[in-house]
Amino acid sequence: MTTAEGDQRTDQPTAAMTIADALAREILSEMSPGVSLPSEAELAARYDVSRLTIREAVKLLEGRGLLAIARGRKAVVREPDGAAFADFLTSVIRYDSKGLFDLVEVRLALEVQSATLAAKRATRAGIAAIESELQGMRDTVGIPGEPMTHEQEVGFHTHDVGFHEAVALASGNRVLGFLFEAMARPLREGFFISRRGHEQRGHSLHDTIEAHQRILDCIKAGNGRTAAEAMRVHLKDTERDIRVAMRQLARQGPGT
Repeated sequence: MTTAEGDQRTDQPTAAMTIADALAREILSEMSPGVSLPSEAELAARYDVSRLTIREAVKLLEGRGLLAIARGRKAVVREPDGAAFADFLTSVIRYDSKGLFDLVEVRLALEVQSATLAAKRATRAGIAAIESELQGMRDTVGIPGEPMTHEQEVGFHTHDVGFHEAVALASGNRVLGFLFEAMARPLREGFFISRRGHEQRGHSLHDTIEAHQRILDCIKAGNGRTAAEAMRVHLKDTERDIRVAMRQLARQGPGT
């Protein structure tokens, strides 16, 4: 990969990063807010690393908003917020290829519903926000046949994420809107992966724009059923792109 996001994905994680990711999964799935983390000595023995490495991992988790650290006391689990959720998803899709497919499954459940609701509830302002993001995608593509710059690709995926977030906000469901705000960063990283498969399958970003235009047209028409189907077709196509991209990465081997 040539993108900054791609470079981050292929860099080898440090021991502290690996332990931080493992602890993050444990915290989010098994530990309640207010619970103390085991001592540095216990964690060092568990992961067979130095206490200094554990200390660094704990500081990483403090930076993610998962832990609160008071001088002379054990780290305490904080109430998770959107930033922590986004950070957890990002770590999952970076270091676990299955995480990309898990994210698509979640998107299928959430975005088909958000498209359905947006077709029924979207205001003029909501429609305008979706249209603005779609226009942003068009503006960053450039001339057909010419390679995109890194800045153009980042801009395209940023507007792509913005499109899906705008649909969620247009649904009028505050929980959906919150979830997509939190998912913006991991979604953007996932889009860099799926684009590789998209190209391998002989498709272009103009095809991606057309798929988004179909979703928007159905929402503007107020047809929840066709909006849901257009979103489902788009996300299933994204899933196929990811499968192709991951097969290509597997053939190339680690570090590519």
